[in-house]
Amino acid sequence: MVAAMTRESSGADDARDTHFGFRSVPEAEKQGHVDAVFDRVARRYDLMNDLMSGGLHRLWKDALIAWLAPPKTGAGWSVLDVAGGTGDIALRIAEAAPAAEITVLDINPNMLDVGEARARKRGLAGRLTFVEGNAEEIGLPDQAFDAYTIAFGIRNVTHIDRALAEAYRVLRPGGRFLCLEFSPVDMPMLDRIYDLYSFNVIPAMGRLVAGDAEPYRYLVESIRRFPDRETFAGMIEAAGFSRVSYRCLSGGIAVLHSGWRI
Repeated sequence: MVAAMTRESSGADDARDTHFGFRSVPEAEKQGHVDAVFDRVARRYDLMNDLMSGGLHRLWKDALIAWLAPPKTGAGWSVLDVAGGTGDIALRIAEAAPAAEITVLDINPNMLDVGEARARKRGLAGRLTFVEGNAEEIGLPDQAFDAYTIAFGIRNVTHIDRALAEAYRVLRPGGRFLCLEFSPVDMPMLDRIYDLYSFNVIPAMGRLVAGDAEPYRYLVESIRRFPDRETFAGMIEAAGFSRVSYRCLSGGIAVLHSGWRI
C-alpha cells in the first residue's frame, strides 16, 4: 500500500458508456446483462474474487475496514454498504464495530440471499438489514448514514455519476464515502503480467472450476472499461465530496477511494 494521494482532477461523465466488457450494447440493456452475470456467480462469489485477485481481495477488504475505522462503541453510527449483497464488507464492519447499525443494499436478490445466509451462520442476522435496491436510485432517506461503502460494485453501475450523487445524498454532513475497486494497472511489467493473467488464466479457471467462463470474462473486461484512478477521483469530487483521496493496493491492481461530505 502506498501513501494516500489527494487530487484535484476534473469530473467525468460516464452516462454515454454503453459497453458491456469490450462489447457495445444499448445502455438500457447493461443492467440486465450485469444482473445475469451475478445471478450466475452469486453462489461462487468468493471463488470469483479469489480467481480475479489471487486471494488478495480479502486483504484489500481488511484495508477498507481499517481506513474506515468504524467506532467500537457508540450506538447510532450507521453505515450503508452498497452492492454488498454477500455481506463480505458488512460482516467485517459488524465484527469491528459491535454497536454499528448496518444496512446492506444490492440490486441482485440472489446475492442478498447469500449474505443473509452468511449472517445467520455467524449469528449476526439481527445486526444487518438487507435491502434490495439500485445504487443509482437507493430509495432511502436523505442524510441517513454516517458512512457509505462499496467494494467491487461501482464499475458495474450503468451511470456512475448517479450512484455517486446518491452516495452524497444519503450521507450526513461529516459522513464518509469509501470505495474499493479494481483499477487499470499502469506499472511497467506488472500491467503486462496482470493482463496475461486476467484475459487468459481467469476465464479458463472460471470454466474449469465453476463450469462457466463468460461471467469471469465480462468481469475482467469491465475492469479495463473503468475510469483510471485520477479520473474516478475527479468524478467523486464532481459529486460534491471534499478531501478526496485514494490509496493504491498491490501495485495499483486495486484502489481505495475516499471522500467526505462536509
